[in-house]
Amino acid sequence: MPENPAPALKDMFNAARFRQLAALLAGCHPGFDSPRFIALATTGLEPLSLLQRLRHGTHALHATLPPNYPAALAVLRRLAPQIGPGFVGLMLPDYVGLYGREHLDESLAALHFFTRFSSGEFAIREFLQRDLAGTLAVMERWSHDPDEHVRRLASEGCRPRLPWSFRLTALVADPTPALPILHNLRADPSLYVRKSVANHLNDIAKDHPERLLALLAGWDRTDPRTAWIVKRALRTLIKRGDPRALALIGATGHAAVAVENFRLTPQRLRLGGTVEFSCTLRSTARREQRLVADYAVHYVKKSGKTAPKVFKLRELALTPGASATLAGRVRLRQLSTRRHHPGRHRVVLLLNGRPAATAAFNLLAPA
Repeated sequence: MPENPAPALKDMFNAARFRQLAALLAGCHPGFDSPRFIALATTGLEPLSLLQRLRHGTHALHATLPPNYPAALAVLRRLAPQIGPGFVGLMLPDYVGLYGREHLDESLAALHFFTRFSSGEFAIREFLQRDLAGTLAVMERWSHDPDEHVRRLASEGCRPRLPWSFRLTALVADPTPALPILHNLRADPSLYVRKSVANHLNDIAKDHPERLLALLAGWDRTDPRTAWIVKRALRTLIKRGDPRALALIGATGHAAVAVENFRLTPQRLRLGGTVEFSCTLRSTARREQRLVADYAVHYVKKSGKTAPKVFKLRELALTPGASATLAGRVRLRQLSTRRHHPGRHRVVLLLNGRPAATAAFNLLAPA
């Protein structure tokens, strides 16, 4: 264990940070009850998770800001530029989403302002849930905004399956109402925005693959910005080996290759170690091939059964008779999102979505 371990993420909301916020709020609003805010924000803080601490601080804000909602927003507008970018600033849009639901116009204007300092993607979902058509109409206008943070919010806020938030069930069932926003942003100059558009489209792929493929087939993929979005948006379907998705990014169907010397090293290891793999591909085709190489690790679950997880490797072009070397690694470290268990793990090389070679290693039980 390191001598000075990194602080837990939840410690972004600790007593020192809430005291700092109290000082900033006192400067923004004379008469602000700093002692009460600090007491409310820090009481019972220790066992709370990151998101629970965020909401805990929002409740403390509500208890100490002016009871009139527009007046409270005016204080938070003065505060926003002083907090700066980062997770702590999410308290401001969280306040809007929690306490501004009956004030649609004022709240959306506030989120338009706050998202420049800390994204309003979670808060705006409260308004989408209450008034989908009205909120999307405002967000469609935001998709033309000169500020990339506002354009990104237009896409990210209405993702059907946004991580760390509730699903927008109406858009999971039918993504049509949000498509004009994505159309407006399909060649956005900002990478920050394009990542959001691609992730939104990938959400749609999980529920409506046919709809997504038809949509992207109609986009101008000669524009490199649009082509980048399309490739990233199709990642789930590409990992499944969907031939239509592979064709949209230029892959050439079934891989005509010989896979030579697919090896794993070591073949036995304990938790914390790394398995490296490599192989050589030799083209057996008569014309150039464009290949998407991925690999699937069949992790052992607690039950003893296995479940695959697909990872990107690389894309390559092979002329007739040409060869290329592929290499990668599998790290066996415990993560909050993946727990490792002893047993026989398979690694499968995938070429254009189809298994091309397989090998295995054994993760040993702790000594």
